[in-house]
Amino acid sequence: MSDTTSEALSVDALAADCKAAARELSTLSTETKNRTLRRMADALEADEKAILAANGKDVSAAREEGLDDALIDRLVLNPDRIGTMADALRDVSSFADPVGEMGGTTKRPSGIEVGKMRIPLGVIGMIYEARPNVTADAAGLCFKAGNAVLLRGGSNAFHSNQAVAAALHTALEAEGVPPAAVTLIPTTDRAAVQEMLTLNQHLDLIIPRGGEGLIRFVDETSQIPVIKHYKGVCHLYVDEDADLEVAEDLLLDGKVSRPSVCNALETLLVHADVADDFLPRARALLDDAGVELRGDDRTRQLLPGVGAATEDDYAAEYLDLTLAARVVESDDEALDHIAEYGSNHTEVIVTDRLPTARRFVRSVDASVVLVNASSRFSDGGELGLGAEIGISTTKLHAYGPMGLEALTTGKFVVYGEGETRHPVEK
Repeated sequence: MSDTTSEALSVDALAADCKAAARELSTLSTETKNRTLRRMADALEADEKAILAANGKDVSAAREEGLDDALIDRLVLNPDRIGTMADALRDVSSFADPVGEMGGTTKRPSGIEVGKMRIPLGVIGMIYEARPNVTADAAGLCFKAGNAVLLRGGSNAFHSNQAVAAALHTALEAEGVPPAAVTLIPTTDRAAVQEMLTLNQHLDLIIPRGGEGLIRFVDETSQIPVIKHYKGVCHLYVDEDADLEVAEDLLLDGKVSRPSVCNALETLLVHADVADDFLPRARALLDDAGVELRGDDRTRQLLPGVGAATEDDYAAEYLDLTLAARVVESDDEALDHIAEYGSNHTEVIVTDRLPTARRFVRSVDASVVLVNASSRFSDGGELGLGAEIGISTTKLHAYGPMGLEALTTGKFVVYGEGETRHPVEK
């Protein structure tokens, strides 16, 4: 398909078709949805060769363009990553279907019974950069929750997204489901994004995934409600009562395992009472892993040769092998630092003292808080949601990794036996 949009394939027309498909999806049986999701997974694996060939074009173009390693890492697909995408769809098929769930009903003094039923949101608009796995993850989650999805991937992943979407359409058509349920806008023209953000007659929610610039543009431009995830400035706080061997493991996993992702660590906070012991150990581990450390004055006194950390460093989402460090005198100082520089994404404390852990959990403002566990667990799959459609760092209507339930809303259902609010005179 061409990377330019004809009048026949205008974004408005695509969104209208998507909305029509959403009406059908909202009434699909759970059995049909699960069977279709499994077929989608099979189709990804069956089309692996075509998907990898398309991805190769995108990766080669990205390297020629000189894009940074973090972006290229998000762009690259390989057989393992395609297998992970397929497994995520199968996981979603195994999860309970939220659509149609009814909470307990309440009998009101008037005699009516009031309950609430979970229903799809309708049409979700996804705008995302680089990550071709989002095409499959978003399609699977939206589909299981009874929503259609309008996808606008980044130009760097254009061919990859087309190939993934083609595989998914094969599965939808085989099950008699309208292919418009998963619609990929077939253009790299940025005007398509601007048009998409005006289509509040067709779209019910916009979820952007990408750099801070993209999120801010979408938030400032959209006429449709937006779920925001600006960036992941994630901290590891090593408390005075921490097990330092555990802290070492969490530091390495959080920073080194995949530094280009949003749940990677960006800042290390160390209580002054253990800084003399822990920081040299941490530096040795980080040096071996190729991590550049930048620190405050106390950190640099303990670790000669470490560069100075600036205000910008503490606010940075590096997405590479760079880490800021700071020594704090108390838990309050750690919490104050996180409040100033954190991004409401993920925060970790290492401590063996339960009251300290409880206070940190209650006090820190983040969508995911971990005690003695790696920041890399801040992920929908690891938290039991299956694939995630994104991570919300604002609190309406979801906070943190968003799975199936976050893609539904509730409507009130009332049962009565002829009750009226006011006496009826006949």
